[in-house]
Amino acid sequence: MTLLFIGIVIFIGSHLLAMFFTGPRDRLLERLGEGPYKGLFSLVSAVGLGLMIYGFYTTRGALEPDDYLYAPAPWTRHAAMGLVLLAFIFIGASHGKGYLKLWLKHPMSIGIGLWAIAHLFANGERPDVIFFASFLALAVLDIILSSLRGKLPHHEPQVKSDVRAVIIGVILYLIFLFGFHPYILKLPIVA
Repeated sequence: MTLLFIGIVIFIGSHLLAMFFTGPRDRLLERLGEGPYKGLFSLVSAVGLGLMIYGFYTTRGALEPDDYLYAPAPWTRHAAMGLVLLAFIFIGASHGKGYLKLWLKHPMSIGIGLWAIAHLFANGERPDVIFFASFLALAVLDIILSSLRGKLPHHEPQVKSDVRAVIIGVILYLIFLFGFHPYILKLPIVA
């Protein structure tokens, strides 16, 4: 789980630094320019996320008996599937100017939080809990800090953005359900 922890430190740490140390972040942004800053931040985030995913993946089949923290109830799998669908729709809504974005205020963070909660419902192994709880904590913290700073969407809502969010969310959901999970992660969801 060492790579998982290193990935968490890099990925979550870079996001926390950007959230809490806005002065140094803004100076770096001004010095580098928006494009290079976003590129550097994305690169650091991608390295951290890659290490998290690879570290998480390497724990499969190598768990000790005390790594099983809880046994999810049978219904949690179905609840997780519904929550993940909502999560993808909310993430899709974060990129538009629809009613969903105005209503949710933080659709990206809420979507990531729902995705994490769904996986915590359905998985009780230590690496799963560490991996998904990290994303949940980051999402909740982002919602709180963004709300305190007044970072809320203000736009004239367009129904077409909501329709697009639902279509994108459903397509992503199906790709992850029938493609990414079973063939890339080797963790089929549908029995």
